[in-house]
Amino acid sequence: MHALLVALFFLAQPFWEAKPPEQWTDVQIDYMRHASPWVQNVGPEQVLLVWLATAEPIRQAEAEARLRTRRPELEPDPDYAQFLTESADKNLVLAIAYPSLKGLGDAIEQHRLEEESEMIVARKHYKIVGHFPPTPTDPVLRLVFPREVRDTDKFVQFQLYIAGIPFPEREVEFRVKDLFYHGKLSL
Repeated sequence: MHALLVALFFLAQPFWEAKPPEQWTDVQIDYMRHASPWVQNVGPEQVLLVWLATAEPIRQAEAEARLRTRRPELEPDPDYAQFLTESADKNLVLAIAYPSLKGLGDAIEQHRLEEESEMIVARKHYKIVGHFPPTPTDPVLRLVFPREVRDTDKFVQFQLYIAGIPFPEREVEFRVKDLFYHGKLSL
């Protein structure tokens, strides 16, 4: 009997597969936005929260959080929201929460962000195709990459230069097999 319970535990679907977003608890929404497979904490010092902002479960969790709290500071930049409506199927967005906006605006640092940030999939390197800088009302840097990840790939890796922070060179890697939502790759 004990072995059966253990087997059932490991076969259980994650909450995001078992329930629609409107039935997720606040704790589950928080988990989705801060610790799910679509989210990473990147160090070494000044740990940054990095997530795949165009992934459907992340978008749904963010929408539910905004709906439940009615906090305007959770609203993304209007230009970014329009971009999502028009281009989310052609591009993926890696979002990085900025702890402080000090140090932004330096032209050299901005150039390094644009030149050195890249996505690596199956040994192919892809530069950013655009970005949305953080603002005081939306302190999130959003880097836009071409949607070149396939469900047969093993990993998607990002090598980043994040302007305005200590240790600006960061690397983050996601296992592709963990990024499925309702049977489809979601990033």
